[in-house]
Amino acid sequence: MKITQISIFLENRKGRLYDVCSLLGTNHVNIRALTIAETESFGVLRIVVDKSDLAIQLLRDHHFVANFTDVVAIEVPDQPGGLASILKILADNDVNVEYMYGFVEKFSDKALLVMRFEDTEFAQQVLAKNNIRIVAEKDIEGL
Repeated sequence: MKITQISIFLENRKGRLYDVCSLLGTNHVNIRALTIAETESFGVLRIVVDKSDLAIQLLRDHHFVANFTDVVAIEVPDQPGGLASILKILADNDVNVEYMYGFVEKFSDKALLVMRFEDTEFAQQVLAKNNIRIVAEKDIEGL
């Protein structure tokens, strides 16, 4: 089960991150996870929200460059070595993690991570085969 991530390209200037967050908040779109990568001239804001279709429409209507990306959110044991145990399974199965970041909230005693893979379909098969819970889009909407 993949979830939708929105990548937004922002000019590296004061107030642009506020503009995105304000736009989404004013329209009752809740950001569940985010990460920012930046260069000298621009940044890429990656977000997972509870209403991705509405968010992308709002962003595009307000002239932000925004795109959908399929990512996978998984439960990770929230204990020392928990992430390493998942990464070992992925490495042993030749699954490349392009990037990842954590969630704001937790479902239970597990932490949640968003992961982007080189081959998302294969990664999902490996995770499922190893009984690693993949979080569904409907779970994100309910947070």
